[in-house]
Amino acid sequence: MLKKVFGSAVFGVEATTITVEVNTDTGIGYHLVGLPDNAIKESNYRIAAALQNNGYRIPGKKIIINMSPADLRKEGSAYDLTLAIGILASSNQIQAENLDRYIIMGELSLDGTLQPIKGALPIAVKAREEGFKGFILPSQNAKEAAIVDNLEVYGIENIEQVINYFNKGEPLEQTIVNTREEFEKNLDFPEHDFSDVRGQEGIKRCMEIAAAGGHNIILIGPPGAGKTMLAKRLPSILPPMTLHEALETTKIHSVVGRVKDTGLMAQRPFRSPHHTISNVALVGGGSFPQPGEISLSHNGVLFLDELPEFKRDVLEVLRQPLEDREVTISRAKFTVTYPSSFMLVASMNPSPGGYFNDPNAPVTSSPAEMQRYLSKISGPLLDRIDIHIEVTPVPFEKLSEDRKGETSVDIRKRVTKARELQTDRFKESDLVHYNAQMSTKQIRKHCVLDEASKQLLKTAMERLNLSARAYDRILKVSRTIADLEGVESVNGSHISEAIQYRSLDREGWLG
Repeated sequence: MLKKVFGSAVFGVEATTITVEVNTDTGIGYHLVGLPDNAIKESNYRIAAALQNNGYRIPGKKIIINMSPADLRKEGSAYDLTLAIGILASSNQIQAENLDRYIIMGELSLDGTLQPIKGALPIAVKAREEGFKGFILPSQNAKEAAIVDNLEVYGIENIEQVINYFNKGEPLEQTIVNTREEFEKNLDFPEHDFSDVRGQEGIKRCMEIAAAGGHNIILIGPPGAGKTMLAKRLPSILPPMTLHEALETTKIHSVVGRVKDTGLMAQRPFRSPHHTISNVALVGGGSFPQPGEISLSHNGVLFLDELPEFKRDVLEVLRQPLEDREVTISRAKFTVTYPSSFMLVASMNPSPGGYFNDPNAPVTSSPAEMQRYLSKISGPLLDRIDIHIEVTPVPFEKLSEDRKGETSVDIRKRVTKARELQTDRFKESDLVHYNAQMSTKQIRKHCVLDEASKQLLKTAMERLNLSARAYDRILKVSRTIADLEGVESVNGSHISEAIQYRSLDREGWLG
């Protein structure tokens, strides 16, 4: 007898429905076709033990299972439950007339309990799109899938519950999530707060400008100056995520199985990979592509600590995603695109010894070592970083002060107000939402300078030998400074402040 059960495969951040056709006939043998990987090929052992331990069995007949579309590679252990239910239905061990109304996914343990799967959210979105009534999956993933409305989501503990539901009509408990309520409940404030930072008022100002315009920023300073401490607090002043951003971010994290019990992610991601990371781990890819760190930090912050310690070829792969805000991974048989709209925050010591430009510290690095250290960061990559700022150590008097600094809540209010101005300014564009995303055409339109400002910028360009891209960056940062002040037009004071934030363009650093 032929039976059809439905599962789903995730490619990129989108799901594709997989039809599992199970045919039981006279003879002996177990044949699984449709480009399954080793995890799926091994599933017959898990299924046999799980059925045996729950009073059922794989029939001693000829079983042919086709996973359609047959030319699409399937991977992972999440099809165990789909295959098991198909085998039971095909061999008449259970009655299952309405199997075609459900997507069924789950990894089986040998006793029949269910293990969590990856990609539950994109699968649920696709199931609703294609008109399925419900989605049966492990209980650990139920909250994540229940974010999708107009789809019945049933979180189950073991295979017996599914069998009894189809065979005896025993009801399953539906998981219901009020998405809006869940989102607002999870909008707790991050644990790191700017009020913990003593001194560093100029750097806090820089961070505020970076957050307000979505600008990439690099912090340069000796060890212990507070670069990492400041970077970790940046998400606390970014505007709260919108529901659309939260769904987008949760979808990416769902694909790699990193969504927690809360279901919907309401906090902006903060990713801080180690400097030994590979190109593939950073950008994404592999023989079966997965999102990399830059996609996992979508709508959040990617922090690269000790930038020159990263391999140069790893840093160079960042150039295109920083411009396009998405990364496309191409393989011979398919191409996937992952969103990667993130804020890059990098930190570095000014020299291998860490104390270059510090008159009170001994010089421990030779000019050749300095050049080798700094040459790992290419000019084109630095051009894509809008704000370069030097971080100096905090004096003892500031460190020992009892007075607390301005809180993240207060800074966030100003940042959110500036972002609202930008949202209104770019409301007609689907691709641009804040100043850092402006195209050259939009820069010319929204950053009109008077004659004095033009002259000031011309002088800076000539003296610092800035590139055309750096010119655009200065104008973008100036626009953000004006937005924080609530001023309509960019003036000379905004330009001069923005020019200050190009430390690495000055002679004595990379010259």
